[in-house]
Amino acid sequence: MPDKNKIKTFRRLRKKKRIHKVVSGTSERPRLAVFRSASNIYAQLIDDVANRTLAGVSTLTPALKDQVSKTKGKVEGAKLVGKAIADKAKALKVETVVFDRGGYLYHGRVRAVAEGARENGLKF
Repeated sequence: MPDKNKIKTFRRLRKKKRIHKVVSGTSERPRLAVFRSASNIYAQLIDDVANRTLAGVSTLTPALKDQVSKTKGKVEGAKLVGKAIADKAKALKVETVVFDRGGYLYHGRVRAVAEGARENGLKF
């Protein structure tokens, strides 16, 4: 019998490929890609035309690590990551992005990243 985690990962990656066919980032409107691990969350601004990562933030980023450790749960930490990626986007003079949930459901930590980015002025 196959491993359940391998099946779940395979299904998520299949969804991610389907989403990536439609969602693409440019330098004016980059893709905000979210990756969620068991204990951390990562967000990146990606320019798919130039194949470049413009900025990246995670719960392991030294500037955020102290704030994240003071939060009660992972969802609040994810919201801080969303706010931080929005600040980096402002520094790059980016106002609008395309949201890529990476095959995950728009729920919980993935949703918290999106809400945190919206609260700091990023438009989807």
